[in-house]
Amino acid sequence: MTSSPQPPVSLSPSRAGDFMQCPLLYRFRVIDRLPEKPSPAATRGTLVHAVLERLFDDPAAERTAPKARAMVPGQWARLLEARPELAALFEDDADGERLARWLREAEELVERWFTLEDPTLLEPAERELFVEAELDSGLRLRGVIDRVDVAPTGDVRIVDYKTGKAPRPEYGDSALFQMTFYALVVWRLKGVLPRRLQLVYLGSGDVVTYDPVMADLRRVERKLLALWDAIRRATETGDWRPRPTKLCGWCDHQAFCPEFGGTPPVYPLPVQSTGPGQNGPGPAMS
Repeated sequence: MTSSPQPPVSLSPSRAGDFMQCPLLYRFRVIDRLPEKPSPAATRGTLVHAVLERLFDDPAAERTAPKARAMVPGQWARLLEARPELAALFEDDADGERLARWLREAEELVERWFTLEDPTLLEPAERELFVEAELDSGLRLRGVIDRVDVAPTGDVRIVDYKTGKAPRPEYGDSALFQMTFYALVVWRLKGVLPRRLQLVYLGSGDVVTYDPVMADLRRVERKLLALWDAIRRATETGDWRPRPTKLCGWCDHQAFCPEFGGTPPVYPLPVQSTGPGQNGPGPAMS
């Protein structure tokens, strides 16, 4: 049974990215909750993340590349059991050739990780850690951190695995924004400024690191508050504008988008008229 649409109550890095990319996309995903077809690339990323998380269940000496590679088919079976709809990715693959190639690509990504980090020297403090923190404004931030390492000195490193290629420097802001978002949440929860943010790009074999300072966290907090205020206003007025970019070609919702001649679904939330006293930041919704 589908629950009735509700106003958004929190912000994650992915949903913040959606709104910055296209406010209408945010509406379709968060408020209308329109279904989206699973993609081979995103599903492969989920599979690789599952292998890298579970590898640390084994003793350090047993964390080898051949063992990790051999885990891929079993983790794919687990993923299919949890999400049967993923079988549709290969429903027209009668001879299994596409699935076999897709699994080999996942195995290669897992194997490449061993050229970038040595898991026999790592004992993560947390894996696939769900975090949630509330800012002074009432805005709730939440997300899932791939890995948290804590050094004997107490220094914290936040690690994120990316199964794509490292972006060119001029396009790296979104990944850094995500990592600084996590750093802000960790600081709010534990009062600890992470020593290092680390992005591991398995598609290209690159490791990108950044050592944040408090000014970075304050800057991202201001940005998130401004984003949330814009989301709040759009939620109240029902004014969700499309923002055409090259990424539109990948969007599942073109049939509902005015930019492609479509009509969005009837807006499911109450609409408030804006007045002269409603221009400034407001409280977070709950």
